[in-house]
Amino acid sequence: MAEDAATERRTDAVDRVRDRAAELAPAFGSTWTDDEPWRFLTDLTAIGSRMAGSEGEARGADLVADAFERAGLADVRTEPFDLPAWERGSASLDVTVSGRDGEPTTRSFEALALPYSPGGSVSGELVDVGYGTPAEIDERDVAGRIAVASTTTPEGGRFVHRMEKFGYAVDAGAVGFVFVNHLDGQLPPTGSLTFGEEAEAVAVGVSKETGAWLREYAVGGGGAGPSGSGAVAQAELSVEASTTPGESRNVIGRAGPDTDERVLLLAHYDAHDIAEGALDNGCGIATVATAAEIIAGADLPLGVDVVAVGAEEVGLLGAEHLAERVDLDSVKGVVNVDGAGRFRDLIALAHASTAAASVAEAVSAATRQPIEVDAQPHPFSDQWPFVRRGVPALQLHSDSGDRGRGWGHTHADTRDKVDDRNVREHAMLTALLVAEFAAPERDLPRLDRDELVTAFREADFETGMRAADLWPSDWD
Repeated sequence: MAEDAATERRTDAVDRVRDRAAELAPAFGSTWTDDEPWRFLTDLTAIGSRMAGSEGEARGADLVADAFERAGLADVRTEPFDLPAWERGSASLDVTVSGRDGEPTTRSFEALALPYSPGGSVSGELVDVGYGTPAEIDERDVAGRIAVASTTTPEGGRFVHRMEKFGYAVDAGAVGFVFVNHLDGQLPPTGSLTFGEEAEAVAVGVSKETGAWLREYAVGGGGAGPSGSGAVAQAELSVEASTTPGESRNVIGRAGPDTDERVLLLAHYDAHDIAEGALDNGCGIATVATAAEIIAGADLPLGVDVVAVGAEEVGLLGAEHLAERVDLDSVKGVVNVDGAGRFRDLIALAHASTAAASVAEAVSAATRQPIEVDAQPHPFSDQWPFVRRGVPALQLHSDSGDRGRGWGHTHADTRDKVDDRNVREHAMLTALLVAEFAAPERDLPRLDRDELVTAFREADFETGMRAADLWPSDWD
């Protein structure tokens, strides 16, 4: 009997989404031919750096506010908030090794400081910790050494985030950290070490090609020297950087009726300072701005707050600010667009909410558009401040076919990588997902804290999150 009831609910949901899609067909047709997503993305990426707390991020917020106005959102406003603003200086990585004649030789490698790295210099042996998983770090003696870890993780398990690798290595005694890109192309990666505060050790990103040399020089690597000479290499890692008080901002607009209960549609618009941030997250905020125009013209039963959040890349700070200010009891659910619009097929991360997963499944079935649904939670995007407080959420990503960030967080995250057909298609799907979240018939129960803790533990997050200081204190 229960199974029959569940089947009936799924059928009703699919029918409801089909009806909504038919209602929105004229808006979808306009979206398919609209050049606004591309023009908006062009304006945004032309800024250059949109680093949190920078002038470029402030200009980006102004562009988003204009886009929200053009989309027909009501009460568009900008909400500033304070943050520790990190500014990148130079970085250097010098490695000294003895040659065949016993004479020392020093090589200098291109390196890129990682956000919230403190300024300073450290020296010591390089130690190869492979992918940088806790198990691999435990296998090496990293104390007093500079850990060298890959940007990717082994197949068959969850993706281990940079913050986890760094935090665990430093807790094990590493005095510095080198993050090695796993993709070809002389592309040193960037990415924050912490959530909104200066880190405990200096850290840099280096290219895959540089990493190949460093591993040969490293303890536990190819032999501590070229051609297995056995010579022990000494490295000196230096970073110039500063962290000072700064300001970021969220941009907020409203669609639908003025109801007490609301749905939140989010995307971050900031980006790292080394590229244009076209994929991460220019595509995401362009998807949201495009979906906002569809939603603004729809007859919705619930109001939708559309929010472009700042300072995601340095610790989800805009989303944290929003979660602290909004009445969470009035938030039915959150749709966070971080990664959608980049590649062909949509991925919906349901973050331990079976109800949120069923929304994505219904939209996929009704539209015959492939949406891969993944229920596993993670704390590394703007849904996290809401999920950990029990609010059901979907994070919309897209499938590149590769493991990891791809061009993201490198100099290559540029507009030429974008196919704006993906942005427009994903905007239509996002509008349907938001509308289904808002449906009165759609029940979205709050996440049970104990079940959420269990989900994170079963996904093997606890060790890494504790190392990154992300495990909530009330989860103990």
